[in-house]
Amino acid sequence: MLKLSIITINYNNASGLQRTVESVISQRYSDMEYIVVDGDSTDDSVSVIKKHESSIDKWVSEKDNGIYNALNKGIQMATGDYLLFLNSGDHFYDSDILYKIQHHIRERDLIAFDIHMLGLGHDFIHKHPDELLFSFLFEETFAHQSVFIKRSLFDKIGLYDENLKIVADWKFFIHAVASGCSYKSVHEVLTVFYFDGISSTAEGTFLRRKERESVLKSEFSIFYKDYIELRKLKMNRFKMLSEIEKTTFGKKTMSVIFRIYILLFSKKKLEDIIN
Repeated sequence: MLKLSIITINYNNASGLQRTVESVISQRYSDMEYIVVDGDSTDDSVSVIKKHESSIDKWVSEKDNGIYNALNKGIQMATGDYLLFLNSGDHFYDSDILYKIQHHIRERDLIAFDIHMLGLGHDFIHKHPDELLFSFLFEETFAHQSVFIKRSLFDKIGLYDENLKIVADWKFFIHAVASGCSYKSVHEVLTVFYFDGISSTAEGTFLRRKERESVLKSEFSIFYKDYIELRKLKMNRFKMLSEIEKTTFGKKTMSVIFRIYILLFSKKKLEDIIN
């Protein structure tokens, strides 16, 4: 049986922390350590920790320099073979889930499970891809609340980049994929995530895009133009075109229309565009 390290970071979310802690300590899986990293909360968070102190293996409450500084503290405290980050407010799907899925947690560097996502009008099961491709991480990322990461992968890739505010976990994953890490997707719901953090806001969406582009430009410049082209394919006009071209008639019709439009409006010759 492999040792699992469950890490929870928290700041001024006592009610969410209570829910998360209860979820973790109710698990039947025996070889597990639980680590809580609190950012010097001013609410009742520390009282929640002390209430369950006998079931928490390690905890600290002190000022930090952001989410990824707190996560890195947890990584450095962890001694498990695999790590899982279950942030304050999120919780396991049920009290038996770790026991039920333990046979999947072995060998691979990244083991991704399904996650139930709730809040802000959302209620759906997010599934990770069966095959892990670099292109997946251009626009998507892993829901880290449902991904077990082999501890040795942090030794190979390094800790989270604390200069980033919102995409350091994405940067870690993209470096891991580029390094050829092993991967497995398991379609069983492991955890429940609630849309209520910065990543769920319009501000978070803008910051995420800005930081991702910065990382791709500075560290993956060879892929950056591909990233921009891929984003274009996410536009509604391309989605509609893709749907139309699923039929032979649609393909032929759109081919004729495009040829006419190019002849009428493009400064380039049709042969130059096609070739």
